[in-house]
Amino acid sequence: MLEYLPQANCLQGKVILVTGAGAGIGKAAAINFAQQGAEVILLGKTTEKLEKVYDEILASGAKEPAIVPLDMQGATKDHYLAMAQTIEDTFGRLDGLLHNASQLGTLMPFEQWPQDKLEMVMQVNVNAQFIMTQALLPLLKKSDSASVVFTSSSVGRKGRAFWGAYAISKFATEGMMQVLADEFDNTHIRFNAINPGATATKMRAVAYPAEDPANIAQPDDIMPAYLYLMSDESRDINGQSIDAQPK
Repeated sequence: MLEYLPQANCLQGKVILVTGAGAGIGKAAAINFAQQGAEVILLGKTTEKLEKVYDEILASGAKEPAIVPLDMQGATKDHYLAMAQTIEDTFGRLDGLLHNASQLGTLMPFEQWPQDKLEMVMQVNVNAQFIMTQALLPLLKKSDSASVVFTSSSVGRKGRAFWGAYAISKFATEGMMQVLADEFDNTHIRFNAINPGATATKMRAVAYPAEDPANIAQPDDIMPAYLYLMSDESRDINGQSIDAQPK
């Protein structure tokens, strides 16, 4: 997947929403999507970070993005329905949705996981994505070729000690993607997931504080997988969980 070379402007004319767009993988994805011709909607909880990404996209000569400041930890169904209405009023449809935002929680033994931390992780990683996708499905149905990409993890395929709620939430993410992919099989909406692998992000630094970020992939390094799944070249790919890096 790292060897995929997108054609110039492979996302021309597409409208794509990216969650967690203020930093890390979400930021890199938003900028790369915009540079390939997409109109990008930047969703995140920190307006200042989103504005910096907005400025970078404009400075690159790409189309002006939209900003949606929203904290997925506290957002309700009404917030997502209002967001969907705004997107419909502005763009008329949605061609792509990247569920990138995630909560790590804390690495600790299963028996020590407090309920409030479990609920915080599940709210962002599962509940919010479920409700947001429901709210946006009518807009995705208006696209000629829509792609929804979830963010998975190796610990969401094989459980690992101490990863607790995060691992469980990523198993749920894989399941949600598979359910949607099966329901919408043979339609113009496809659902897949990406496992980014070891990538230099703030979340990775929290999980592996002794690791040198210079020795692992940078967010831009793994963008070929994201561009592929958002482009029409992946029109026939549905229900797959793809590794952005070779194992």
